[in-house]
Amino acid sequence: MLKKLFYIAVVLFLYSCATERPTGNTEAEVIYKEAQELMEGGRYLLAIEKVNLIKTQFPYSFYASYAELLYADILFEQDNFEEAAGTYILFKDFHPKHKKVEYVHYRIAESYFRQLPSTFDRDLSVADQAISFYEDLVQKFPNTNYKKEAIEKINKCKKMKRDREQYIADFYFKTEVYDSAVYRYNEILKTYREKDLRVHSIVRLVQSFAFLKNKEECHNNFNLYQSELSGKRLDELKEVVKTCK
Repeated sequence: MLKKLFYIAVVLFLYSCATERPTGNTEAEVIYKEAQELMEGGRYLLAIEKVNLIKTQFPYSFYASYAELLYADILFEQDNFEEAAGTYILFKDFHPKHKKVEYVHYRIAESYFRQLPSTFDRDLSVADQAISFYEDLVQKFPNTNYKKEAIEKINKCKKMKRDREQYIADFYFKTEVYDSAVYRYNEILKTYREKDLRVHSIVRLVQSFAFLKNKEECHNNFNLYQSELSGKRLDELKEVVKTCK
């Protein structure tokens, strides 16, 4: 431990000797500016050490809270989004009236959004977190400059979730696990209002009951949803219902 502290002290000393220090009214301000410069230059380890220096030597200074926020930003810049989200949340909880609290709300949402997988067929649990914090941002700061971006990303998260629900339901249907397909299509119809998705789910739901030879549910669901169908899809489903005997 002593060797590690000695190494850090030497690195910081050499860094300070090799570069001109920024100006500031207090030592805490100077160190904070140094930490910012180090982060912007991608020298994250040194930036974290500067942040820790403020937290330990100047815990009651004006820059103490900014150092906490800078630490979260460093984690974010390192693509350590899971830990960054937790750090931003702690900052929000401890400093609810901080000058940069709107930015913090945005960064929390971003931290979850950046954890989204590239395809919808993987775990999307972080999408719910991203949606929640983006919506919280727009609600609490209706004039925020982040509003347009937040709405776009909310819609992207919701689309991924819709696509995943259809993917799972269709998987059960194609593999002939019709009980599970019925459950999934019913959930889609309870949750979503998009016409194409609903039409697809209605057809597959009635077809699933036909394959299960459940005449009552086949007819009940056709009668329940037929008003949402038209043309070829309606004619197709009428033929399916005829087979439900």
